[in-house]
Amino acid sequence: MTTHRPWPVPSSPWVLRMTWRDLLFAHWAVRPELVRQLIPASLELDLFEGYAWIGAVPFLMENTTARFVPPIPGVHAFPELNLRTYVKAAGRHESKPGVWFFSLDAGQRLAVRTARAFFHLPYFDAEFEIGGGPEILYRSRRTHRGAPAASFDASYRPMGLTYHTMPGDLDSFLTDRYCLYSADETGTVYRGEIDHAPWPLQQAEAEVRVNTLGDWLRIPLEGKPQTVHFARALDVHAWLIQPVRS
Repeated sequence: MTTHRPWPVPSSPWVLRMTWRDLLFAHWAVRPELVRQLIPASLELDLFEGYAWIGAVPFLMENTTARFVPPIPGVHAFPELNLRTYVKAAGRHESKPGVWFFSLDAGQRLAVRTARAFFHLPYFDAEFEIGGGPEILYRSRRTHRGAPAASFDASYRPMGLTYHTMPGDLDSFLTDRYCLYSADETGTVYRGEIDHAPWPLQQAEAEVRVNTLGDWLRIPLEGKPQTVHFARALDVHAWLIQPVRS
């Protein structure tokens, strides 16, 4: 077990690698009863100080490819924007805290279809407009056929020095997650392990002008987020999902 992880890295080989760049964590505290009905019964909401936390997380994916496969031009790099909350497996002997995704909008059609088929994740096609520089401009509009409409328009930039989280604090709760949960059409819940170094976080400033990511879920994400964090780059490895054991 490495010192920054709450459990050991899986013994099986990882299957996917990627780099996350220019990532914003924008979070809102929400009453748990607004979220509970949106999560499978076999999962518990993971709360902090009595609240469920909803995160809008825009970033750029780079070097995304399977093990032993070099990055493929035109496929390995694309923007992604996810809407998420935090859960753990209810009453399980391996109740690992992880991420539940309500949606993942992406600008790469093959990645969308691969993730939907093999990871049971709610990926959607979307159009993006992104500007770099000291301040990052990030706009997204969902275009996936038959999917609920969703748009996001924000500007953000890092502030201050890079730091690592402390166990037990809110920053750690919102970012130090080493697995994700998903469910298929039959309701079977899966867990996918991930691994990376400690987050190189910075405090951030963000202006969120448009955010309708939660509208179709009736989750209010209005106004300024309670917390914002930035990370410049992080290399990540992912494993295949596995059914969560009883």
